[in-house]
Amino acid sequence: MSGMDRKTLFLNRRHILIGAGGLGLAAAGGLAVPALAAGPLKVAAVFATPIEEPWDNQIHVALQKAVKTLGLEYKWSENVQEADFARVMREYAQKGYDLIVGDAFAAERIARQVAKSFPKIAFLFGSGAGPAEPNFGVFDNWIQEPAYLAGIIAGKLTKTNVVGAVAAMAIPEVNRLVNAFFAGAKEANPAIKKKVAFIGSFFDPPKAKEAAIAQIEAKADLIYAERFGVIEACKEKGVLAISNMSDQSAIAPDTVITGPVWDMYPTIEQAVKLVKAGVFTAQDYGDFSRMLKGGSDLAPYHGWEAKLPADVKDLVAKKREDILSGNFRVDVDEGTPASD
Repeated sequence: MSGMDRKTLFLNRRHILIGAGGLGLAAAGGLAVPALAAGPLKVAAVFATPIEEPWDNQIHVALQKAVKTLGLEYKWSENVQEADFARVMREYAQKGYDLIVGDAFAAERIARQVAKSFPKIAFLFGSGAGPAEPNFGVFDNWIQEPAYLAGIIAGKLTKTNVVGAVAAMAIPEVNRLVNAFFAGAKEANPAIKKKVAFIGSFFDPPKAKEAAIAQIEAKADLIYAERFGVIEACKEKGVLAISNMSDQSAIAPDTVITGPVWDMYPTIEQAVKLVKAGVFTAQDYGDFSRMLKGGSDLAPYHGWEAKLPADVKDLVAKKREDILSGNFRVDVDEGTPASD
């Protein structure tokens, strides 16, 4: 599957948030998936990209954790091409898996058609549209809040007042992270100028590295590594980086300060509760990616704990508390960001 194919399918997506708290049903008249018989819950995942890709990796990590904490039986398939998506989904369904998870984006129609054919099985997919009755739930990575906090750090630490971001493509869930990052940077330092680059792919580290080097040559001294490949460029060129979706400090401890982390475990845990209780229905689980639900936060500072100025850490801590208490809301801006 090419990045451009996925980009085309993403461009017109809309997010439909339906409350997913507790064990309530998403819509009146929705048919719940039947309760399970005794035995471990069987969960399968279908991933369109290699497991190293940050988005799918976070889902995979959460499911691996759930094996230990929730007693799941878990299998997965990675790098599944669009032409094989339906076959792989059906194979898991026919083998009696109770919950099938994955990323549908490039195969929206396919994934929904398969789910409709197996109404007694729960499906939960990262999706470019809303849920579909009776059994197709959706989620997304709403991690713009920690992206904003990371931006505050960037605004405070830049010496050139040029801050960059290298991202996958100009689609809503990428745009909102990049925009939140720059909004935080602007709050901390109104003088910053932003550099934005899209690589047109979800997984092309060499291209991301090349784009980062171009921004560094344009005087950026701190870059938001929304995609893999950027951190390596920053390390080589001696500039700082903010990671994305997972804690990537180990790649370059002196380069990576922190970054927004997406924790899919609260989403998986909620879905498993619903399946076990026999009340899983079509819902949007997006809220479970927010900081208040434990679905996102900043990565630990690690070695930067001692290097970050105290006033910067205090500013970030205060803003984080304001977000969690509801006293501050990070704007969701899904417009396409552009360089200054």
